[in-house]
Amino acid sequence: MCQRSITYCTVPLQEAWFAASDKFIATYPTAPTPILTCTYRSNEEQNALYNQPWDGKDNDGDGKIDEPDEKVTKAKAGQSYHNFYPSRAFDVAFRKGKTLDWTVENFQKFYDIIHVINPNIVWGGNWKFKDYPHFQL
Repeated sequence: MCQRSITYCTVPLQEAWFAASDKFIATYPTAPTPILTCTYRSNEEQNALYNQPWDGKDNDGDGKIDEPDEKVTKAKAGQSYHNFYPSRAFDVAFRKGKTLDWTVENFQKFYDIIHVINPNIVWGGNWKFKDYPHFQL
C-alpha cells in the first residue's frame, strides 16, 4: 500500500505541504480539510496501478471489469515521481468528517496556494491526462 506520511517526501515538499494545508484551512475554514493519500509508492504498487485497466478486476467498484475509467496513471514503475525515495510527489484528497470530497475546485484552490509557496510544484490538474490529486516537484 502507498505510504501516506509526509516524511517519505523531500524536504521542500514537506515544507510546502505543511504551509499549504495550514493556509488552505485558514482561508477556507468550512471547506473539507486536505489530507495526504499517497507519498512514496513502490515500483510494484506503481505497476499494479498502471495495469488496472487490464488486470481482470473491478478496481472502481462499479461491477464492471477492465474498463477505460479504471486508468489512473500513465506512469509505469520508475516513471512516477512517487517511485523516488524520498518521494518527489504526493497525492491529496479532501475530508469533511468521514466523507472524502474529490471536487476539482478544492484541488484548484490548493494548487493556487501551494504554487505561491513553492513555484516549482506542478499540479496534475494542469496536464492533458488530468490527475487532480497529484502534486510534484
